[in-house]
Amino acid sequence: MKRGDVYWAELAPRSGSEQSGVRPVVVISDDGFNLAPGWNSIIVIPLTTAQAQGRRGPTVVAIPSDLAGLTRDSFAICHQITTLDRAKLTKRLGTLPTAFMREIEQAIAAALDLNF
Repeated sequence: MKRGDVYWAELAPRSGSEQSGVRPVVVISDDGFNLAPGWNSIIVIPLTTAQAQGRRGPTVVAIPSDLAGLTRDSFAICHQITTLDRAKLTKRLGTLPTAFMREIEQAIAAALDLNF
């Protein structure tokens, strides 16, 4: 499990407008944590295929269906960063290219008002 990997994950239970159910997620936590024995938490960004999310601005990154094993055009919702127990991640779909991970990092920075 490495940064940039895309997995199917179980995001229930959730509430309100949080992304829920079984859906793809992108691992964004540092590989030092991801590969540490006994470290059970993983930080992810949920993906959606909802076109309305794609219009939310600089905190959303479009990901085409031909990347990382995705079968549909998707959007990384970077303003919904969440931590999961790694047991909630099931099948690995693939890995996002570095250029898309950079876009995700910029969207996270926008969501958290981080200035580097």
